[in-house]
Amino acid sequence: MGSRPGEWAALTRGDMWPGVATPTLMTRTGGSCFLLGGLLVAVTTTVSPTSFGTPTVQFANAAIAVIVGTATLLWGARLRLWQLHVLVATATVQTTVSVYESADPTVAVSFATLYVFIACAAFFVSWRATAAHLTLAVACCCTAVVLSPAAPWWSSVVASATTVTMGVLIAILGRIVYNAELDDDTGLLNRRGFDRLLGVVISRAQSGGPRPAVVLLTLDDYGIIHDDLGGPRGDEVLHHVVAAWRGVLEPEQILARRAADEFGVLLQNSYERQAVSLTHRLREAITSECSAGVTAWQSGETASAVLARADTALRRSRRSGRNRTMLESALLPSIATELREAIDAGTVNVRYQPIISLADGSVVAVEALLRWQPVSRPDLSPTEVVRLAEENDLIGALDHYVLRRACRDACWMHERSGGAAISLSVNVSGLDLVQKGYAAQVFDTLGETGWSAERLVLEVTETVVDGDRPSSIAALSELRAGGVRIAIDDFGTGYSSLGRLQGLPSDFLKLDASFVAAVTEAGDPPPLLTAVAALAHALHLPVVAEGVETPRQRSALVRLGIDMAQGFYFGRPQAPGDLVEVFFPAASAAATDSAAHPRR
Repeated sequence: MGSRPGEWAALTRGDMWPGVATPTLMTRTGGSCFLLGGLLVAVTTTVSPTSFGTPTVQFANAAIAVIVGTATLLWGARLRLWQLHVLVATATVQTTVSVYESADPTVAVSFATLYVFIACAAFFVSWRATAAHLTLAVACCCTAVVLSPAAPWWSSVVASATTVTMGVLIAILGRIVYNAELDDDTGLLNRRGFDRLLGVVISRAQSGGPRPAVVLLTLDDYGIIHDDLGGPRGDEVLHHVVAAWRGVLEPEQILARRAADEFGVLLQNSYERQAVSLTHRLREAITSECSAGVTAWQSGETASAVLARADTALRRSRRSGRNRTMLESALLPSIATELREAIDAGTVNVRYQPIISLADGSVVAVEALLRWQPVSRPDLSPTEVVRLAEENDLIGALDHYVLRRACRDACWMHERSGGAAISLSVNVSGLDLVQKGYAAQVFDTLGETGWSAERLVLEVTETVVDGDRPSSIAALSELRAGGVRIAIDDFGTGYSSLGRLQGLPSDFLKLDASFVAAVTEAGDPPPLLTAVAALAHALHLPVVAEGVETPRQRSALVRLGIDMAQGFYFGRPQAPGDLVEVFFPAASAAATDSAAHPRR
């Protein structure tokens, strides 16, 4: 089917594929009509052989119909639409032969009623194709009756009228059912139509056809736009999105609207990575923020199983901060398998970057940063590692590993630095934060490692704790109640209002590095940095600036009243032993067991 775009277009256009039609139904209907018609002709010929000029012709005709019907029922799963046209035309010709060969008028009229089977084709083909088949059936019926010496010419009227009436009624009913599968606002398939079409494609894939993939997308802010700005503005956004996505998709890639703010894309021949790439292009084509979940069909799966996995990916995307793409794969990629094995073996490294007080230059905290260089992808960045873990359901294990490792290393650094009052900052994935029992798991880790809750800072991004995630807020509130402090990471890059930020369970703000990078070697601090710093001060929370690389940037932050900073200017991420030697040299020299330094 992937090599026949014309056929795929015919399959998916409403006028060519009515809503009741599926390959299974088409196979069963066609096969049953042939089988029943053949048996009726065979039985009639056996009971009354003298009613036919040449009984052998009738038996042969019946045998062909029975064979075709049986074969269609047994092996017709891959039946194509053009093959259905051939079957319908064949049935018309066979019925005509049976009518013409009848020597008895009663038998001839009886056989003419078999033309009604032709009307069943209206379930599966367009209006024009239905009209063509009905016209052929009427013409053959009239010709056979007129040429037959047994039946009067007017006897063809009843059979023809009945056939046409049934065909028209079936076509109308098929159109009504199909219209129930269309979205009124966009003209796209709705949830029902999308799910049915996915079943059609999976049915063909199970018979050796192309393997489909499914993408589910949701407009993150559509509800807010619709409620705050009104329905017309929401409809305008909706039509803009549909138009943009239609410009990206190929004709054989089917777009549907499954809910008010949720869309589905059916890729009838695609691998997971190809689907992910296409999803990135879809999200880039619109200005609205959009979350997406991607998966692909695997052999033996039902449509409901594929949709459930795609929906899981979509929910993970929304929970992890929205406006991103998540892949829920049925098969774990080799690189993900390598990551899982590295987590189990403890070979994922954790490095620590100092956080400096701009008032006196002392180290007040360290941030734990994972480092992993797999054999197959040594250039994999930390951000890509996190994304890999999120996309393959490994983020919980990775987060827990980093937290446990960091707490143990922090205990060691605290001891080797002579009891320095430093805190430990650890990043948290939004996917892990919303898991039931996350806070309890953190407290268990603290108890296991001996690190104090009051000296642990968990960093979460602004989007992870927005208003749509009460579970995130609840988890952070529980952690704060137990003494853990919370930092809002990448501050200034989100979209929350000042009032919204004031209500977040937070103790620190981490200023995104992009604002610091805008500081040049001359002149005042950039206006945007000044504005974001003012907003941070308005929240009355300590601020940590990220990405400081030059003395000029440090000076600008001091002028703006920023409390703390981190970046290559102060120190790169490094092993615990190296960090203690650089920033606490006296205490490090006093340590007697230098071999215990974990220079991992």
